[in-house]
Amino acid sequence: MIEVEHLTKQYGSFTAVDDISFAAGSGEIVGFLGPNGAGKTTTMRILTGFMPPTSGRAWVAGYDVLEESMLVRSVVGYLPETVPLYPDMSVRGYLEFIAELRRVREREARVIEVMERVALLDRAESLIRNLSKGLRQRVGLAQALVHDPPVLILDEPTIGLDPRQVLEVRSLVRELREGHTVLFSTHILSEAEQVCDRVLIIDRGRSSPRGRRRRCATACRRAGASSCASARWRATRRRCSPACPRWRVSRRWATGL
Repeated sequence: MIEVEHLTKQYGSFTAVDDISFAAGSGEIVGFLGPNGAGKTTTMRILTGFMPPTSGRAWVAGYDVLEESMLVRSVVGYLPETVPLYPDMSVRGYLEFIAELRRVREREARVIEVMERVALLDRAESLIRNLSKGLRQRVGLAQALVHDPPVLILDEPTIGLDPRQVLEVRSLVRELREGHTVLFSTHILSEAEQVCDRVLIIDRGRSSPRGRRRRCATACRRAGASSCASARWRATRRRCSPACPRWRVSRRWATGL
């Protein structure tokens, strides 16, 4: 569903994305893991048609992101890091507006179905300005789902949420695997391990070898680490084992040196 070949994005002399290649199949959640400023958001913006690459090619659901940008947008549900909401609209009104823009048939029924899926039915008439950040994230997920796209691109959907809300969003994302290809970005290693089937690590615009989360965790446990996580991510306060063959992170990033 998503194919990327030698994708590069430059801003003058600065290279934000440097020769990235990867693929994601149907029914798969692929994690995009890396620190802030690594190039995750830039890559997602290219895949959603928000900006062109400097070089390289990418296809989403068989459509070229450069030559068939409008078709790409029609098959992608995109949740950016900052959710584009209208605070003076109700939840139902906002989703019906997005459904109309997306030319969804039977809009009212589809909006109700999506609100039920993301547990927003009881807040359908609430103004978006009165919602908590967690509920706003749910509205953002709903607008990404309202036209039933085969590809979902979610840019750090759990950022800024409390622990309970994080668990709820992670559970919802896992449920979306069925019938969708999901590209899920995060800078939290434990989150990638819990949510994703496969992970692509990106640091300073460059990608590292891919690996399946279970194999990575197994290799780290054999090496004596109870969790594959870096010391710089203070959630676990453990170093990623140097024996881990799947998660290749630079020494400076992994150890904070």
